Amino acid sequence: MVQGLVTDTLLTHSSMEQSLPEGFPALQNDTFLRAARGEECRHVPVWCMRQAGRYLPEFRETRAGQDFFASCRSPEICCELTLQPLRRFPLDAAIIFSDILVIPQALGMEIVMEPGRGPVFPNPLQSPEDLQKLKPAVDVSQDLGYVFQAITLTRHKIAGKVPLIGFTGAPWTLMTYMIEGGGSATMSKAKRWLYQHPAASHQLLQQLTDVIVDYLVGQVAAGAQALQVFESHAGCLGPQQFADFSLPYLRDISRRVKEKLKTEGREEVPMIVFAKDAHYALEDLSHSGYEVVGLDWTIRPQEAREKTGRRVTLQGNMDPCALYSSKENIEQVVKNMLDAFGRKAYIANLGHGLYPDMDPEHVGAFIAAVHKYS
Repeated sequence: MVQGLVTDTLLTHSSMEQSLPEGFPALQNDTFLRAARGEECRHVPVWCMRQAGRYLPEFRETRAGQDFFASCRSPEICCELTLQPLRRFPLDAAIIFSDILVIPQALGMEIVMEPGRGPVFPNPLQSPEDLQKLKPAVDVSQDLGYVFQAITLTRHKIAGKVPLIGFTGAPWTLMTYMIEGGGSATMSKAKRWLYQHPAASHQLLQQLTDVIVDYLVGQVAAGAQALQVFESHAGCLGPQQFADFSLPYLRDISRRVKEKLKTEGREEVPMIVFAKDAHYALEDLSHSGYEVVGLDWTIRPQEAREKTGRRVTLQGNMDPCALYSSKENIEQVVKNMLDAFGRKAYIANLGHGLYPDMDPEHVGAFIAAVHKYS
C-alpha cells in the first residue's frame, strides 16, 4: 500500500487555485519514468489502464448521482478519483482521471453519457459540410483548463509518491466517435469518410491533431510527467488506412509536442502510444517518436520484441480477462509475461483497461505478482 497520500477528498475552489504548477513535491519513485526511457530499474514498474474506475467501490460512491462529464470538469473530483487506486495498491504511476472525449466537447460537440450505452453524440458529423459546425480554433487554456487544474492539484496531492500520466485520444479514434455518434462494432460510418471524403477526413484529423498538441503541452505545463496517446480504434483500420489516416498524425503529435516543450523551455517527458490491435504497425510505431509502445493482449511478446527491437520500451500485453481467474493463475500469467518480455525496457500493464465487474483483490494480485517476479 502506498503510504502518506493525503486522505481528504474534495478541496474548495480557493485552495485549488492556490495550487500552482510550481513547487511540486520531489518525486520519490521514478521507476516508471526510468523504464519508459529504457534505463535500468530495480523492478518492473506496473500500472493499469482505467485503474481509476467502477471496479472500485469508493469510485462508485464518489461518483454516485454525479453526471460523468460534470465529474470530468471538477478538478477536485478528478483528483480524488485519481488517488483512490494509489491508496489501495503499490502502483508505480497514476493516470489523471478524465476522458478522451473532452476534445470533441471543446470543439463544440454535445455529448451525453447514456446508462448502458456509454457516450452518445446527439448530432454527429454526417457530411463534410458539418465540419463548419466545429469551432475553428480551440483555446485549450480556456476550454480544457479544468483538466490542467486537475493535473496540478493531483500532482500536489500525490506528494511525489509516483509520477502522474496525462493522456489524450488520438485523432482517428476521436474522429470515429464524432462521426459514428458513439461506440460502433465496425466504425463503418467513419471508414466511409476515409473512402468517400479523404480530403475532409484529413482536414478533420489535422484539426484534431492541432488541438491535441496544445492540449498535451498544456498537460505537461500543468504537471503531467508522462503522456499517453490512445489510438483505441486502430484495429478497425487495415495497414494502408492506418498508414494514411493514423500514423502520420501520431508522428506529428510526438514531434510537435517535443518541439513545443523544448521551445517553451520545459523538460521533455516520456510519451506512450497505444494503438490497440495494430499489430501490423508495431515496427512503424517503434519509429514514430514515442518512447513507449503499448500492446494489447493478442500479440506474442517475442513477436513484439522482434518488430520493435530495442528502440522503445514496451508496455502492457496481459489479457484483462485473466483477472477473472484465480489469484494463483494470475500470478503464473504474470510470471510468464515477465519472463517473455524480460525485466528491462518493459512496463507491466494490461492489454486494455480494467472492466467494471473486476474484483479489486484480483487487481491487487496482479500488481503484487509483478513486484514479486521482477
